[in-house]
Formats: sequence, structure tokens, C-alpha cells
Amino acid sequence: MESREIYLRYPESRDVVFILGAGASHPDGVPLQRHILPLILSGEIEEINNSYLGKLVADFINHNYKYGKQIDQYPRLEAVFGYLDYFIQQNESLSADYPYSTLLSIKEALIKLIHYVVDLKSNKGSNYYHKFWEAVQKYNSNISIITLNYDTLLEQSFRFLFEKFGYLDYSIHLMNYDKLLENKKFTSWINPREPIPLLSGSLPVPIKILKIHGSLNWKYCNCCNQILLTPWDKKIDLNKGKFLGYTYPERTEYEYNCPLDGTDFQTLIMPPSNIKTLTHPAISQLLSESAREIRSTKKIVFIGYSLSDADVHIKALFQKNLEENVKIYVVNSRLNKKMKLRFQSLHQNVEVVESPFEEVVQDEELLQKLFSLEQ
Repeated sequence: MESREIYLRYPESRDVVFILGAGASHPDGVPLQRHILPLILSGEIEEINNSYLGKLVADFINHNYKYGKQIDQYPRLEAVFGYLDYFIQQNESLSADYPYSTLLSIKEALIKLIHYVVDLKSNKGSNYYHKFWEAVQKYNSNISIITLNYDTLLEQSFRFLFEKFGYLDYSIHLMNYDKLLENKKFTSWINPREPIPLLSGSLPVPIKILKIHGSLNWKYCNCCNQILLTPWDKKIDLNKGKFLGYTYPERTEYEYNCPLDGTDFQTLIMPPSNIKTLTHPAISQLLSESAREIRSTKKIVFIGYSLSDADVHIKALFQKNLEENVKIYVVNSRLNKKMKLRFQSLHQNVEVVESPFEEVVQDEELLQKLFSLEQ
């Protein structure tokens, strides 16, 4: 088959920018934020219960919070992170039992437990995201997606469209692009911003997925400040805190570390906290890219997102960059009056669609309306 290389080009403006919240992934089993800490503390997941990271976090929460498993009353996840972040940002110890260095370890352990839980509950395909991508293919590919979710269901569901229809662009540099790693055991990944091979009879498009709260399949090295994409490897050893990979087809397990300097990788997910830190270079870059997408679009569609009062950075992102003539749709099955007012405070041109994501992607008339250029 004849092939040649071409640059993929983005149109100057975007027709639709989709904003995906937890309600988009929840139908596939991904836990909502309020469910994560109960899953970690309830004893329901034996691997967490018997692990070093699980015990480290449980001991800290038991020491600092009163809660009842029997009555299903747990501290809020953002409150626990906010408490940890207060001492960490002040560079203070909590007590002799919890010095500053231990608080850092507890925070990283809790982030890794969130990583573990979300992966455990989403380690399968998604029929709903598959239908979403079918709509992209059918109605309009000039879109971008800003997602606040850590899971990888969205990307995994795109596989049937790769490479003939399009390429996914995370809009950050990945170590997988670098030629010096060609002989390593890491998965290669095509950079859609460089010339790509064009198959005969195809004209693929690039589509941005901006994961502004991070992703389960990103590994961050805080020595060289680079990110490795591990598309299918998202497991964590809960005793060592190490990321695990597998060789194919042998399925031999190994521990990930940075191929450039040997440093242990860290998670790259931004935890929910009442005191948010947005200084991570990758997160800052993604927020800037998101701002450009918002400024250049004609329509914004929020799906499964409630614009929580704690998400000040998201509200600021839109308040600063929304154009007057943009049309906003809010798709959510659980919007109360207070939630509606949050979106109406962003913009005057807001239309609410009270429907869950799993029904939206099966409603052709509604899909055509959301993807259409008409406002």
C-alpha cells in the first residue's frame, strides 16, 4: 500500500469543545469523587486493606478524623487533601508522629490509592464512549475535548478510529516521541504534531484531548521533568508504590522507572483539594492550551460536570476566555437549581439538557444538535 508523510493541520477555530466530568465516565463504573474514600477505607478492596500504602493512609485518617463505616459517613476527599496541603505548603509538621516528610508520603500514597481505585473500576472498554466517537466520525470531527477525568476510557474507545480516521493529541510532549528511547521496552506513540504516515485513501484529523487534572497512563519524572505515556499499563504495587508494566507477549512484570535518569516515576493526577496547586508544568501547559481552545470555539458542551464551588480554577478558566457569541450546552441528569445558577453565572447563553451521558450518546437527534454548527 502506497504511503507518504503529511502534517496534520487544525482549523483556525473549533466548532465544538466538549467538557467531560465524572458523570461521563460513571456509567462505566468509574467512582464519583464522593465514593473514592469510602472504597479505600471500607475494607471492600482486600488489596488496599493489606497493603503498606493502604495502612499508611488509613492510620492517618483514623488518627485525624472520626467517621462511621456502619452509617456510611466518611470525611470528604478534598477536605483530607486540603488538610495535608495546608501543612505541606506551610512546610510544617503536624506532630511528632506526622512530621513534614511523612505528610508528603501520605499525600503521595493517597494519590496512588485513588489511581489504583479508578483503574480497578475502569479497566475495561466503554460502549458509551465508543458511541461518542462514532458521533464524532459521523457528525463533526472539528472538536476538542477537555476532560477532568483521570481514567482512560475515552482514549481506549478511540482505537477503532486510529489511524485511518484520526490521531489523538494530548498537547504535551511525551518521552515516547523521543528517538533515543526507540530501543527501550516502552510503547511507541505517534506525535500528531509531526509528519505522520498517510495511508492510501485516508485523510486523518488530529483531535485534542486535554486532561487538565492528569491521567492514569501518564508517568512523571520530577528529575528530568518529562512524561512517559504507558497507554495500557496503569497498575501500581501498593506495597512498594511502584508502577508496573508488562512485556508482550510474554506478560513478564517489571517496575517502571525513568529511562533517562533511573528516578522513580510519580503519578500525574491532580487530587481534589480545597487548596489547589496549579504550578505543575504539564498542568499549566494544558490549562493554557484549554484557554486557547475555549477562546476559539463556537460552542461548548459540558457533559456530566456540575461546576463545583471547589473548582475555582475551572470557573476562572471559562470566565476569562469565553466569547460573547458562544453557545453553551449543559448535559447532566442531576442538575438542581443551584447547579444551573453556577453555569448561568458563566454566560448568558446557556441551554440545559437534563439527560445522562449514556442516553445522550444513543439519541441521534440530540447528538446532531450538540455536534452541529448551528446554535
